Amino acid sequence: MRVIVVGAGALGTMHAWHAVQRGHEVVHLEREEQARGASVRNFGLVWVGGRAEGPDLDTALRARQLWQGIAEQVPEVGFRPSGSLTVLRTEAEHAVAAEVAARPDAAVRGWELLDEAEARKANPVLRGDLLGALWSPHDAQVEPRVTQRALQAHLRASGRYTFLGGREVREVVGENAVRDDRGELHSGDAVVLCTGAALGGLVRELAPELPVRRVRLQMMQTEPLDELLPTSVADGDSFRYYPAYAGGALDALNAAQPQHETAAAHRMQLLLVQRADGSLTIGDTHEYDQPFGFDVVEDPYAYLAALAEDLLGRPLPRIRRRWAGVYAQCLDPTAVVHRERVRAGVWLVTGPGGRGMTCSPAIGEATANELEW
Repeated sequence: MRVIVVGAGALGTMHAWHAVQRGHEVVHLEREEQARGASVRNFGLVWVGGRAEGPDLDTALRARQLWQGIAEQVPEVGFRPSGSLTVLRTEAEHAVAAEVAARPDAAVRGWELLDEAEARKANPVLRGDLLGALWSPHDAQVEPRVTQRALQAHLRASGRYTFLGGREVREVVGENAVRDDRGELHSGDAVVLCTGAALGGLVRELAPELPVRRVRLQMMQTEPLDELLPTSVADGDSFRYYPAYAGGALDALNAAQPQHETAAAHRMQLLLVQRADGSLTIGDTHEYDQPFGFDVVEDPYAYLAALAEDLLGRPLPRIRRRWAGVYAQCLDPTAVVHRERVRAGVWLVTGPGGRGMTCSPAIGEATANELEW
């Protein structure tokens, strides 16, 4: 087959990956010279532990397997099976971790409740006050700023992959072709549109009732830390954000321990990830009401920096980058992604939300299976 993939972010690249792996030819179109959206503006986390039971968790676990296999072929993606620690600093947070670690699905997730000594042994860089941590061994990391390019380079070596950057698709022509903004027609046996958070224009024309919204977030990155952070780190606010932790103990946490006003105002959690160069990626916020601001807001950055310093028990390196990003999220909280045939031979795949980097290998695989590539 000849497959036309539109969009070179995490989803589009993984659809191209599975098509080439199955022996097909791919023409891959991207409106920018390289993807510049949420697929490069994220933590690079393969985040399994917090996923909701059912298709969400199943997809994440499958994607985790696929990421490991992909990394064996493309080491440049920077895959590191580091696991994560959700740090517990109050009795109410500890109760949430204890409750979920005792659930029947804890073994599938690999959850383990660590006491203070065990948590510090797992991550000696955590020198701040803590009661323990929830260990999630299946969580991992890749390098978001280089992953898509590394995968493209590997695909190009197959001789069956053509990447065309700076080509915005303006029109779907018939059942199996698209026309770009240079007037060039690209035709094949199937078209897959992975347009990320670009939900207007062509996407609105093809799917005017798309059940997907846009979400904006803020993040930052430090200069390299002079220590190795052996795990990813989350704080107790992640219990409020990820669906896996819902239950009586979380209800009690919300009642007894309201979020800090800055965290609540910006719908925040702390995620702390070390990049391959030693720098720390720190975030994040969640903004849902449009129109989004065009600027970044300083209060969340100050809050996150202070919280990270409390957990590490030391000053952070100098902040060298701040940015905002926008991703597409399904309105149905139980949906992993929105996959829709918008025309015979033409599929739209969008809306994975904050799980795009985590789940994209498995989402691409599922599309390939459904289309019988």
